[in-house]
Amino acid sequence: MKDYEHVVVWLDYFNKNITMKMGRRVSREKSIFDPSLNELITAAKAAGLEPTETNDQARFPRRPYVRSGYITLAKARPKSKIILAISEKLVSRRAKQTK
Repeated sequence: MKDYEHVVVWLDYFNKNITMKMGRRVSREKSIFDPSLNELITAAKAAGLEPTETNDQARFPRRPYVRSGYITLAKARPKSKIILAISEKLVSRRAKQTK
């Protein structure tokens, strides 16, 4: 049964290596190469969101041959705004790591 109070955010939404047709949800400027689940969790917490569930063995439906992973968040605002807030934090954290 569908849960309308939670949102599932996949790692592939932020992966710069894949195309939008294959599941990326943000532009290339707002995405990073090969995000990890830990990076996604810390970016979500930095954006003011609290993950309620995580799964690192799940497979994204558009890429069933690759293990991806996801987090589940409470739906406080629209999913597109949640994804944009997380992507900003991911890019800023990755930029700090490379410097």
